[in-house]
Amino acid sequence: MDAGYEAFERMAFYGVASNLVVYLTTQMRQETVPSVRSVNNWTGTVWMTPIAGAYVADAFLGRFWTFTVSSLVYLSGMVLITLAVSLKPLHPQCTAGGDCAPATRQQVAFLYAALYTMAVGAGGTKPNISTFGADQFDDLDAREREVKASFFNWWLFSSFAGGLVAVLVLVYVQEEVGWGVGYTIPTVGLALSLVLFYVGTPFYRHKPVTRSTAAGPARLIGRVLRAAYANRGCPLTGELHEHDKAWYAAAGKRLLLHTEGNFRFLDKAAIREREACTVTEVEEVKLIAGMIVVWLVTLVPCTIWAQVRRMRVIRERAARGPHDTVPMSVFWMLPQYVLLGVGDVFNSVGILEFFYDQSPEGMRSLGTTFFTSGLGVGNFLNSLLVTLVDRATATTTGGSWIGDNLNDSHLDYYYAFLLLLTVANMALFVWVAMRYRYKREFLEDSGAMETENEMVAGGKVKADLPARLPDNTTRDRAYVLE
Repeated sequence: MDAGYEAFERMAFYGVASNLVVYLTTQMRQETVPSVRSVNNWTGTVWMTPIAGAYVADAFLGRFWTFTVSSLVYLSGMVLITLAVSLKPLHPQCTAGGDCAPATRQQVAFLYAALYTMAVGAGGTKPNISTFGADQFDDLDAREREVKASFFNWWLFSSFAGGLVAVLVLVYVQEEVGWGVGYTIPTVGLALSLVLFYVGTPFYRHKPVTRSTAAGPARLIGRVLRAAYANRGCPLTGELHEHDKAWYAAAGKRLLLHTEGNFRFLDKAAIREREACTVTEVEEVKLIAGMIVVWLVTLVPCTIWAQVRRMRVIRERAARGPHDTVPMSVFWMLPQYVLLGVGDVFNSVGILEFFYDQSPEGMRSLGTTFFTSGLGVGNFLNSLLVTLVDRATATTTGGSWIGDNLNDSHLDYYYAFLLLLTVANMALFVWVAMRYRYKREFLEDSGAMETENEMVAGGKVKADLPARLPDNTTRDRAYVLE
């Protein structure tokens, strides 16, 4: 059910996003560069609003109810967009002589209100539908844990399948049959997918909001940072404060092992004499800090991918005159787009699974927003990059690299600049990846029981734990005894 909704939602989103620049330039009579900037800003907002939706889910409503409310808002936005492109008073009209009036303020306002209604709805659906789907698998069941390992692969497959239908079918229908028909199809599909999703409601597993996140993830992060700062002058004596197994079982949480290396200054928040924070709370904040670092080095690929999508539309639409383009076989463009597609698949699957897996147990909706917000910031950076390059090259070289008339521009220089940016980012990513410390949790077996008795008995844990424990005790992405 979840994957079915994702396919139709991606079909709806890309049905709008893939051709929105074309609609703004040909139907709303806007210029190319402002249209690209507007689409980038809207797309960025779609990918950034999940931060708020994830916070609401993790701290207050839970994933199911946050998704329920947001999906109705999302569907309302799609209905409004369909009306905007279908009803004549809501978009410019052309006379019999071919004269077309520009869009009025009211028409532009209605269209953007519809688009941003859709963006608000996406804020609650994107971070929660994937994590809600993953919640249907029991982490402590070996068979279900194995099935869960492939869940994100199929999830991304359904997402890309929906996007493929949008690009190959809906874009054609919009331009050749009609914009109204092209937007009605994904709107109806989205509504049907919601009906199918809610049919399965009695069979879903619902994870409640845990005690630690009921007050909000921001409060936990702030408390650990304040405690670490307050204890900055205290030496690490070798013992850190931690609750016992029974406390975590009652709280519905998982016990995290202490890690050394990165962000060691945060360990002072768990000094046993102060008892301000536990080791698990400190480790949760360490996880978030590490994810932020990884997130930063994923922004350039997100920016480049946004550039490729938008510049493709400009290349196809911005040449002027009937003889301005040279006929070119599609096979000249096939290798690079195949490589970009393969790279995007590996990038998306890997990043989404990484952020879900490394998130603290009670913040997994918020954790997946590292993936969506990266795409959002990438679109904003794309908009900024287009503006800066356009202005800089127009004044220093006598003509913009990405002007309205691309035959007078230099896209070759622009893409060479993006290549250099990507190579530098790849080197930085490798450096960060080699130093990242994965989450470590208890396994439910005899080794874990023995290790827990050694390290957690009496409510304290050794600060100088060995970096590597026995293979039957812990492993990366393991599951803790509860």
